[in-house]
Amino acid sequence: MGPDKHTVRPGGRGILATAVTVVCAMTVLAAPGTAFATPSPSSSPSSSPSSSTSASPSVTLPPDKDLEAVREKLDGLYHDAAVATDAYNAAEEAAQKQSAEIVDLAKKIVKGQQKLDGLKERAGRAAAAQYRTGGLPDTAQLMLSDDPGEFLDGAGRVLQGERATKALIRELTQTQQDLKQYAADAADQWNKLEAGRRAKAAAKKKIKQRIAAAEKLQSTLEKKQQERLAELEQQADYKAQTAWLDTGILDEIHSKASAAGQKAVAFATAQLGKPYVWGAQGPDSYDCSGLTSQAWASAGKPIPRTSEEQWKQLKHIDVKDMRPGDLIIYFDDASHVAMYIGDGAIIQAPRPGRTVSIGGAGTMPILGVVRPDA
Repeated sequence: MGPDKHTVRPGGRGILATAVTVVCAMTVLAAPGTAFATPSPSSSPSSSPSSSTSASPSVTLPPDKDLEAVREKLDGLYHDAAVATDAYNAAEEAAQKQSAEIVDLAKKIVKGQQKLDGLKERAGRAAAAQYRTGGLPDTAQLMLSDDPGEFLDGAGRVLQGERATKALIRELTQTQQDLKQYAADAADQWNKLEAGRRAKAAAKKKIKQRIAAAEKLQSTLEKKQQERLAELEQQADYKAQTAWLDTGILDEIHSKASAAGQKAVAFATAQLGKPYVWGAQGPDSYDCSGLTSQAWASAGKPIPRTSEEQWKQLKHIDVKDMRPGDLIIYFDDASHVAMYIGDGAIIQAPRPGRTVSIGGAGTMPILGVVRPDA
């Protein structure tokens, strides 16, 4: 299987030339036990552990249509896992923000309580002063004075005192209200944090269930079945990429990377070969949005953590206007993201069991393109 003529773009160089050569260079099912699936008697002939590692030439492969059904099942389960991973990442990001907010509110509560204690002390001193004067208000004491000058001087002090007392009462009241609101906000953030922890745990459980099912299925496949399944996946990717290129889209894409985009592409390229691990943001492993978010962070442009939020928050760009460094969002639910590097190629962290690699931009259904540095 060679690259389609449409994949060749004159002037390609470096990593882009490599991308042209391997239009669909996504390693498929590199090792047993890494794909998401559930066992299916009709598509997976049973075998003993010893036979699963045998390379016996006498093995009879099931019809391609049966392995194709397995491939479609794997794709569906991988997609479910990607959705769960995005949910896990979103819950993790929210938990970090909520934890920081709780800490900030706790500091405000401590500071507010100290302020309230000081205000109460001032109010206490004012009450003690009134007690020492026999309990008479300042105005009453002035009315009893025979000295006009003393009366006028005292009247000014009374006015100032009344204003100070009213200000003290207002400050006391406001501080008490602030403390009450801080406490309510902290309780609200704590409830959200707990709800997020439950959501994260549920997503984690779903991901692990899919991986366990995949390992079980992989253990039932003969080596030749695994090899043929990998061939079918490569063929499907090649077919999808060729169909995308046959639209003539590369004839319309001419934009060059921005300076920040070049940095993001360089970062992503340096991660080639590192394993996909769900929830990972580097430096030793990545999931799909972990790779893209860290690549753009390295370029000085922080972006949302998840592919869904990257789709929601970043500026949308027409496919024909995309340039290297832009992010391609895949599937209707924005559950996967990759970085466009030019010449119809992407760098991505594909899924469990695979590594950060170069692939064809059209191998998956494109939802749209976003630009982090628009």
